[in-house]
Amino acid sequence: MKQEALEVLKNRRAIRKFKSEQIKDEELQAVLEAGTYAPTGMGMQTPLIVAVQNPEDVATLNRLSAENMVNNPRPGTLPYYGAPTIILVLSTSLAKNEFLGTLDAASVTTNMLNAAYAVGLGSCWIHRAKEIFESEEGKALLKKWGIEEPVRGVCSIALGYSDMEQPTPKPRREGYTKIIK
Repeated sequence: MKQEALEVLKNRRAIRKFKSEQIKDEELQAVLEAGTYAPTGMGMQTPLIVAVQNPEDVATLNRLSAENMVNNPRPGTLPYYGAPTIILVLSTSLAKNEFLGTLDAASVTTNMLNAAYAVGLGSCWIHRAKEIFESEEGKALLKKWGIEEPVRGVCSIALGYSDMEQPTPKPRREGYTKIIK
């Protein structure tokens, strides 16, 4: 394995505070391209990746995600931590079933998280995409964006320039791996 790739995998961490400055187009394109090269079942490339940078839509996604937080500690919480870009990973009808669509979307999301770190961006995997796009307001957003086919929200990423110190990796737990010979 190339040492640089291993360093990215070992050091990428969730960032939960972002600068308001929008990321550069070439950085976004690199992250999106990495998502398109993620392994998917039978190479079907079933997910749909949507990058949202419109401030109004970003605010709507923050609100919808907050409304679906099980233990929302306080009103006004920003589930995407103030990130100027939100990447949504949706499962499409190309997926043979919901389980495989979820696995493909998770693979795509992981590639993009690692690519974000590699190009100098902060990122955080955020859940609740399923609940957002099952709501009428979420469905209206999809329609507004021209996404008409049946899709299901799976994952989302808060993406931007970090406004915090890079967290240090926790030690790996004992027994995390096992080799059977």
